[in-house]
Amino acid sequence: MVETGHHHQHPPAPAAAGPPPVPSMARSMGTTWTPAEQLHHLQYCIHSNPSWHETVVLAFQHYIVMLGTTVLIANTLVTPMGGDAEDKARVIQTILFMSGINTLLQTLIGTRLPTVMGVSFAYVLPVLSIIRDYNDGQFPSEKQRFRHTMRTLQGSLIISSFVNIIIGYGQAWGNLIRLFTPIIVVPVVTLTSLGLFLRGFPLLANCVEIGLPMLILLIVSQQYLKELLPRVKMILERYALLVCFALIWAFAAILTVSGAYNNVSVATKLSCRTDRSFLMSAAPWISIPYPFQWGTPIFRASHVFGMFGAAIVASAESTGVFFAASRLAGATAPPAHVVSRSVGLQGVGVLLEGIFGSITGNTASVENVGLLGLTRIGSRRVVQISTGFMIFFAIFGKFGAFFASIPLPIFGGVYCVLLGIVAAVGISFIQFTDTNSMRNMYVIGVSLFVSLSIAQYFSSNTTRAGYGPVRTAGGWFNDILNTIFASAPFVAIILATVLDNTLEARHAISDRGIPWWKPFQHRDGDSRNQEFYSFPLRVGEYIPTRFL
Repeated sequence: MVETGHHHQHPPAPAAAGPPPVPSMARSMGTTWTPAEQLHHLQYCIHSNPSWHETVVLAFQHYIVMLGTTVLIANTLVTPMGGDAEDKARVIQTILFMSGINTLLQTLIGTRLPTVMGVSFAYVLPVLSIIRDYNDGQFPSEKQRFRHTMRTLQGSLIISSFVNIIIGYGQAWGNLIRLFTPIIVVPVVTLTSLGLFLRGFPLLANCVEIGLPMLILLIVSQQYLKELLPRVKMILERYALLVCFALIWAFAAILTVSGAYNNVSVATKLSCRTDRSFLMSAAPWISIPYPFQWGTPIFRASHVFGMFGAAIVASAESTGVFFAASRLAGATAPPAHVVSRSVGLQGVGVLLEGIFGSITGNTASVENVGLLGLTRIGSRRVVQISTGFMIFFAIFGKFGAFFASIPLPIFGGVYCVLLGIVAAVGISFIQFTDTNSMRNMYVIGVSLFVSLSIAQYFSSNTTRAGYGPVRTAGGWFNDILNTIFASAPFVAIILATVLDNTLEARHAISDRGIPWWKPFQHRDGDSRNQEFYSFPLRVGEYIPTRFL
């Protein structure tokens, strides 16, 4: 066929018709936000520091916040043990002293995150089990029963501390953390806060006339008043909590002096009055906690085994708090080896608490992490300076007892805000995953609900004497199971880890957020890991690598 001089270009074949484009919700509804590794509105992050006078005031604020849980656990356990007001004052002093030591250790050679190490309620059931065994009239006086119980607690804490030390420094806990993804972190961190809902409004409601004003005043002054008074906006953001504490505490004192609680029940008097703790009169002026202050430790196998469950639960609770603290401090998510070494160091802290005669083991304080978000200051130095207040008020008992006499419902109002912030931080980790994935929704939703439901069942079916739903012939076995399943964060770790790593795990790597998450979980995966989590003053050069 001969080609002519005219070149005819045939039009291209029409493309196959596809589905009509879906209109973008972002364009039609407004701005969208991309995931952010660091929170935008932090004023100071982990290694930036306010001025020294601001640091001291903020540190004192951390001390006040952790004081509520300290007094609450002393009120819960000392009286059933047979102790009086003087014993309670000594127990509170010991707790404060050890919290100061453990917090300083964690911020120096642990996670290095700005977390306060306070008392753990996971140990309450094993302690109640010890109390039951010594509550049969075998002691001539309540004083002797109390000291004998404390000696048994010392022995049990000393032995159970090796659970944390072994799983932490042996990297067993780190191997578990390496299975984590943002999908798992969401329920773990969220339930670390929501699992403590009894410290919120139920505690506030014990004296609603001072607890509710505290909650309302804190929200109004810290969030609304700062917009009306822009000149003092920064002061209200950072120090409104202290101002509200002072005002409501003074209001409670006025109600007490005016006789408002003269004709009420004993329970109301204990919750509302500012003079019912008797700590001021019972506390010594100066007292330094010392090793084996209650006597030689007593080691009983049944009590020691019962503490093992509490040691594991405290590790799970601390893990959730560490991830929350990393967000609120402007740091990357803590690598697995950092979390593992912090759990090992937590065990060292429990060992010291057993030696010095504390009433329970330690865990990372959820409410103090919430304070990082409330003040928007995640400085490590602030928390380190707060340990000075803990140790000072532990030694000078009268001064510490003065602040320890703040009615607990006031703390309940504060915890409603602080614990809520931590819950929201847990939810924020979902931004690093595919939030439209039904698979992710299933894992997160089932883990959240089932974990909280199981923990609530075990807690609501536990008597005041410490008898839980599991009641076999082995008391130590009961204590372990009842303690473990009463902890929503621990159940969430097990359930979420199993679900996320077995349900379409290989086909949903991107949906699970692993490409973003993986670099943070290795020692050299991200350059910022060394910046945030390396030891100070070249300490790491003198520690074997397997323990780092």
